[in-house]
Amino acid sequence: MAAFSKYLTAKNSSIAGGVLLAVFLLKLKNRKSKNRRGDSGAVVLNTEKDGSRDRAAVDRVFFFRILRILRVMVPRVFCVETGFLAFIASMLVARTYCDVWMIQNGTMIESAIIGRSTKDFHICLLEFIRFMPVISLVNNLLKFGLNELRLRFRERLTRHLYNQYLQGYTYYKMGNLDNRIANADQLLTQDVEKFCNSVVDLYSNLSKPLLDIGLYIFKLTSAIGAQGPTIMMVYLMISGMLLTRLRKPIGKMTVSEQRYEGEYRYVNSRLITNSEEIAFYNGNKREKQTIQAIFEKLVDHLHDFIFFRFSMGFVDSIIAKYLATVVGYLVVSRPFLNLSHPRHLHSTHSELLEDYYQSGRMLLRMSQALGRIVLAGREMGRLSGFTARITELMKVLKELNAGRYERTMISQQKEADGAEKLTLVPGSGQIIKQDNIIKFEHTPLATPNGDVLIRDLSFEVKSGTNVLVCGPNGCGKSSLFRVLGELWPLFGGQLTKPDRGKLFYVPQRPYMTLGSLRDQVIYPDTHEEQKRKGISDQVLKEYLGNVQLGHILDREGNWDTVQDWMDVLSGGEKQRMAMARLFYHKPQFAILDECTSAVSVDVEDYIYSHCRKVGITLFTVSHRKSLWKHHEYYLHMDGRGNYEFKPITEETVEFGS
Repeated sequence: MAAFSKYLTAKNSSIAGGVLLAVFLLKLKNRKSKNRRGDSGAVVLNTEKDGSRDRAAVDRVFFFRILRILRVMVPRVFCVETGFLAFIASMLVARTYCDVWMIQNGTMIESAIIGRSTKDFHICLLEFIRFMPVISLVNNLLKFGLNELRLRFRERLTRHLYNQYLQGYTYYKMGNLDNRIANADQLLTQDVEKFCNSVVDLYSNLSKPLLDIGLYIFKLTSAIGAQGPTIMMVYLMISGMLLTRLRKPIGKMTVSEQRYEGEYRYVNSRLITNSEEIAFYNGNKREKQTIQAIFEKLVDHLHDFIFFRFSMGFVDSIIAKYLATVVGYLVVSRPFLNLSHPRHLHSTHSELLEDYYQSGRMLLRMSQALGRIVLAGREMGRLSGFTARITELMKVLKELNAGRYERTMISQQKEADGAEKLTLVPGSGQIIKQDNIIKFEHTPLATPNGDVLIRDLSFEVKSGTNVLVCGPNGCGKSSLFRVLGELWPLFGGQLTKPDRGKLFYVPQRPYMTLGSLRDQVIYPDTHEEQKRKGISDQVLKEYLGNVQLGHILDREGNWDTVQDWMDVLSGGEKQRMAMARLFYHKPQFAILDECTSAVSVDVEDYIYSHCRKVGITLFTVSHRKSLWKHHEYYLHMDGRGNYEFKPITEETVEFGS
C-alpha cells in the first residue's frame, strides 16, 4: 500500500482526470457518429407509437404520479400492505438499535483488548455471542418483509391493471385502435415488477438512513455538540441538490431502455409467430438483419447508459462517500484536537480512545447514511422512468374504457365526383340494442384511422334471413363485422343489433384455448357456467357428432384431457370444433368468416342446415358457390365505396369457386 501511495500525487491525479475527460469526449463523439449512421440505416423498425411521450424526471409531476400508483398498491389505511410497511419500519428501528449496540459493544471489546483486561474482554465477547441470534433474526425478518411487500405490491398493481386491460374489448382496442402504447405485454409484466421492486427498495434505502441520521444526531449532539451534525446535514442538502441535477437524464434513459427492450422482444416473438411463412419465403437472412438492427440499437443505448452510470458513479463516490468522510473526520476531530475543549480536559488515554472510537463510528455510520440518501436519488431517477410508463398505461386504459382513443387519422380529401368532405368523429354513431334484428341506417363504414370504405351503408336483416357477404379483398367485409362486434367505433348513423353475447364470430383460423377438450367446445364459458346452463357432457358429445368430430372424444378418452389443441387438431378439425362451439352457444346471429374453407362440402351442407334448424341466422363470408343455396340475401361490396344488398333469386348470378 505504501508503494502504491507514492504514485498518488497531485500531478498524477490531474493526469487521471484528463484521461477520464478524454474518454468521455471520445464516447460522446462515437455516440453522435452512431446516431448519424443510424439515420441512414437500411433496416428500420418503428414500433414506437405516435403519441407524445411524457418526460421522466424527479419533480413534482413524478411525486403526483407515484402517489396515484401507491393508492392502488395500498388501497386502505388498514390493509395487509400497510401492516408490512409498519413491520418493515419496526425492523428498521430494531436494526438501527442493533447497529448502535454493535458499535458500543465493539468499542468496549477493543478497549478491553488495548487495556489488556481479560475479564472485560470475555464479558463483552459473551454479550456479543448472546445477541448474535437476535441480530440475525432482525436482519432476516427485514429481508422477509421487503420481499413480501414487493410481491404484494406487484400483486395489487397487476390485478388492477389486468382488471382494466381485460375489461370489455380494451385489450383489443389498445393494440388495434389506440396508438399510444407499444408492447403492452412488457409494461404489464417486466415494468410492473421492476417498478414494485424499485419502490420497495427506495422505501428501505430512504427510511433506514433517515432513522440512522436522527438517532446518530441525537447521540452525537451529546458527545461532540450540535455543530458537527449540523455541518453534515448542510453538506447533505448541497450535495443532494447537485447530484439530483446531474442525474436528470436517468429517467429518460430508463424509459428508452424499456422501449428498446420491448422492440427487441417484439421482433423475436414475431419471428416465432410467423416462422412457417418466413421459412417458405426463405427469409431467415432478412429476419436476421432486422433482429440484429434492433439488437444493435438496444446495445448502443445500453453502452451509453452504462457509461453515464460510470460517470455518475465516479461523481457519486467522490461527493457522497469520500468527501462525506472528509467532512466527518473534520467534525469528529474538533473536540479531540482542541486541547482546551472541556469534554476531554481530564480524560485518560483509554477514555479518549474509547470516546473517539464510539463517536467516530457513529459519525461514520451517519456519513454512510447521508451517502445512501444522496445515492437514493439515483434510484429515484430510474424509478421516475418506470413511474412515467406505468402512469401512461393507467391513463390509456382509463380512457379506452371510457370510449376514448387516440390515433393518427387519415385526412379525407374531397371526392372526385364532387362529394363533400366526410367529417368522422369516433363514437358519434348511435347503437340501439334490440333482439332478432341487425339494421344499419346511414352508417359510414370506416377504419379506426379514418379510411372511409363506404360513405353511407343502409340495410336490414331480421332473424331467419341468412346473408352472404362477398367482394374483393379490402372492400370492407371484415370491417363490417368489427363494427357489428363493437370492436371498432361507429362514426355516424344508427346501428340496431342484439347484445354482444347474442352475436358469435367464427373466423377462418379458430382460436383454441389452453385447457381441456371440454374447454374447446364451451369457450369462453367455464365448466361451472356450463353446469348452470344445464348442458351436460352428453349434449356436448352430440355437438361433436354433428360436426363429425366424435372420434376426437373417443381418441382422447374423456373431456378433461389437456393438450396443445392448436397443434393436435388439424385445420379442418379446428374449423369444425369452432362450429361445435357455435352450436353450444346458440346465438341469434353468427358471423362465419371463411370458417369452412378446410371442410368438405357434405359436412359443410350439414353444418349450415343444422344452423337453420336450431335458429341461428348467418352472415357468411365465402367464395364457394355451394353456399349460395343456404342464404336468402347477398351483400356485395365492390371495394370502391359502392355496395348492393339484394335478395337471392333464380336470376341472381352466383360467383365464386
